Amino acid sequence: MAESVELPGRLAILPFRNKVLLPGAFIRIRCTSQSSVKLVEQELWQREEKGLIGILPVQDAAETTSMDSMLSQGVGSESGERSSNVQVSTSDAHKVDGKNPSEVIHWHNRGVAARALHLSRGVEKPSGRVTYIVVLEGLCRFNIEELNTRGPYCTAKISPLEMTKSEMEQVEQDPDFVTLSRQFKAIAMELISILEQKQKTGGRIKVLLETLPFHKLADIFVASFEISFEEQLCMLDSVDPKVRLSKATELVDRHLQSIRVAEKITQKVEGQLSKSQKEYLLRQQMRAIKEELGDNDDDEDDLASLERKMQNAGMPSNIWKHAQRELRRLKKMQPQQPGYNSSRVYLDLLADLPWQKASEEQELDLKAAKDHLDCDHYGLVKIKQRIIEYLAVRKLKPDARGPVLCFVGPPGVGKTSLASSIAAALGRKFIRISLGGVKDEADIRGHRRTYIGSMPGRLIDGLKRVGVCNPVMLLDEIDKTGSDVRGDPASALLEVLDPEQNKSFNDHYLNVPFDLSKVIFVATANRMQPIPPPLLDRMEVIELPGYTAEEKLRIAMQHLIPRVLDQHGLSSAFLQIPEDMVKLVIQRYTREAGVRNLERNLAALARAAAVRVAEREQAVSVSKDVHKITSPLLDNRLAEGAEMEMEVIPMVVNNHEISNAFRIASPLVVDEAMLEKILGPPRFDDQEAADRVATPGVSVGLVWTAFGGEVQFVEATSVVGNGELRLTGQLGDVIKESAQIALTWVRARVEDLKLAAAEETDLLQGKDIHIHFPAGAVPKDGPSAGVTLVTALVSLFSQKNVRADTAMTGEMTLRGLVLPVGGVKDKVCFVSYSYYFSLFPAKNMYFDTFWLHTYIRWYSATNRETVKAFGSHHFRYILLL
Repeated sequence: MAESVELPGRLAILPFRNKVLLPGAFIRIRCTSQSSVKLVEQELWQREEKGLIGILPVQDAAETTSMDSMLSQGVGSESGERSSNVQVSTSDAHKVDGKNPSEVIHWHNRGVAARALHLSRGVEKPSGRVTYIVVLEGLCRFNIEELNTRGPYCTAKISPLEMTKSEMEQVEQDPDFVTLSRQFKAIAMELISILEQKQKTGGRIKVLLETLPFHKLADIFVASFEISFEEQLCMLDSVDPKVRLSKATELVDRHLQSIRVAEKITQKVEGQLSKSQKEYLLRQQMRAIKEELGDNDDDEDDLASLERKMQNAGMPSNIWKHAQRELRRLKKMQPQQPGYNSSRVYLDLLADLPWQKASEEQELDLKAAKDHLDCDHYGLVKIKQRIIEYLAVRKLKPDARGPVLCFVGPPGVGKTSLASSIAAALGRKFIRISLGGVKDEADIRGHRRTYIGSMPGRLIDGLKRVGVCNPVMLLDEIDKTGSDVRGDPASALLEVLDPEQNKSFNDHYLNVPFDLSKVIFVATANRMQPIPPPLLDRMEVIELPGYTAEEKLRIAMQHLIPRVLDQHGLSSAFLQIPEDMVKLVIQRYTREAGVRNLERNLAALARAAAVRVAEREQAVSVSKDVHKITSPLLDNRLAEGAEMEMEVIPMVVNNHEISNAFRIASPLVVDEAMLEKILGPPRFDDQEAADRVATPGVSVGLVWTAFGGEVQFVEATSVVGNGELRLTGQLGDVIKESAQIALTWVRARVEDLKLAAAEETDLLQGKDIHIHFPAGAVPKDGPSAGVTLVTALVSLFSQKNVRADTAMTGEMTLRGLVLPVGGVKDKVCFVSYSYYFSLFPAKNMYFDTFWLHTYIRWYSATNRETVKAFGSHHFRYILLL
């Protein structure tokens, strides 16, 4: 405990921000700032047990105003003392607790001398900064006479405030002090008794209460409570023992009252629990009495209505038994119990699921289905034929387990709309489930009911929403599922898409088998590579390579333009987009496999037309201005100079006549100038290829991406060197080998191609060849660049330019054969009009034979429909002139 100590005339000051250390109290601090570490080293660490420091409370300037009144109230009226603060700008003093150095703080004028009971030194890594952990004991109060904030740490000239022994004996004989001591002891004993019952720690405090003086016990008791900083300062400023004891009695009594209130609340809660148990027993007895009297009203019983709903759900017998067990368990529970709501929601799901409810399929009309597909989709002959075959099998054998169709193709080619067309042709409901970004297996199989917030999987939830057990379910973006620690959704889909297993699909939340064999599953994907092979094996892949420029033109004229006009409240009387302008939009503003960007550009034209129509449209006036609208309908009803508030048009009037009243004088016809004004400058210019192949050694190739075809330039050049081949452009191993093969083939046929003079035998003598694929940030790989590489090298060595309107693709062997080319339409669909797949014969006979063989091999590997779609006029020759 704190003992009477003799204080020196000057002490080192350690500031405490918004915290007060009272005499007799203990506190553990960690010193990290430079000034506090310096103070601890010089005043405590080096002096060991003899070291003393002063603890002085400090406070921010913004908080001082609200404290002044409380500080003045904390000083005893009998002593006539009043606390004051010292303002110090820390711009020239020490930084306190890492605050802003330019901030103004207030130093209290009274503090407590303290000594160190424990010191430990540490070094932070990797900075090497020294820190101290100090356990301090408050000893006695002192008053600040002079504060010096300059130097490594603060120091102050002090004067002690503690009473002498003779003065304290006189105070103890004061009747007021004796009365306050008795009150304090009584309240303290009551508090100790309560704490002893709760925490079993009152024995040591009783010893202190019997041995220490009451004016010292007051500081110790108050220091153990959680009180505000203002009240701590009031206690620190209470130098008079009577004032200090009175303040401590007030705080101890307040703490005692808070404990009593908490006990009362606890007893009340326990009484309410007992009351709820009593109500439960009474309800059970009341229910039994009603059953004996036959007075049970099922119409008003919520659980009875749930039971009837479950009976009408048509559950299989084994599932009905399981549901009855859950219902009996629910009836025994109270609504206040934690598991009541989860059980109720689970039974609602069982009652809402379409166990036997199915859509009534209309008789399949294959001709009508084919007309519907042709009306909704242009082209896609093979895909629509496969769908018709699928529907024909369903017509002959309605319960046949057909394959799971998976439409694979770039975005915007109509994969989702094809699935909805299948549902419309079958007369079934359609539901779409997006799997893009799904990484949790529980999204497919559901969460187990033991988890908080559990719910069924997306399949069961979708069937609940659609309300039938045989919908057409679209699993959209099946190639974009992921996997992590929560499981692999693709693996969970194996059971869903397997006809032999999905008749007893087990959702974790449902926990009973559900028959998915009646559901027609259709999947969509942009690429096949991310789909796991076992899952891909359960689906029949139908590839949608995209649309050629001609197909996009027909789609725009037949489908997109009417839909865009309807969406914007227009018609052909307001806006007309000629076929030539649609071609320009396709050529100059869109390069895609689908038609989404094309539709966006057409919508931009429609919006511009809507603005013009809205500006020119005149509202029907209430005065003579009515004649400005040329409408026979209005002319017949308004006399010259007549006025009206509203014209009521009879329902028998033709709607076409009404629309003519607001028709503008002439429709807006889109031209090339309007295209550039609305859509901006052309984004794709055919002149780009001509500029890039203007020098020898540059050729144009076709590549395939997940979003369609793309043009890839190949640049070759020669520099002085040692005959090495350098490849750049972030290339894969396969394309690097193709470059080696192309260079070897060209070097072996120098004489046939006349690429060097008669005296030269080696093309690479004293030269290095550098081949670059532009767009170096994009990884590139694949075998189809062989022909392009050969053309670039021949152009380089012969110093003859390649035609700018021709692109090529194909894998080349070391013997000079071009292997069958795949994905021709995929590569062309993204490319503009100027590029076509081409065949390239040269002048000499050997090269003619070589390219003719290439043509035969390619044509044998390509279906006739694809070749016919391009047209024979698209095949051109490349002439190295």
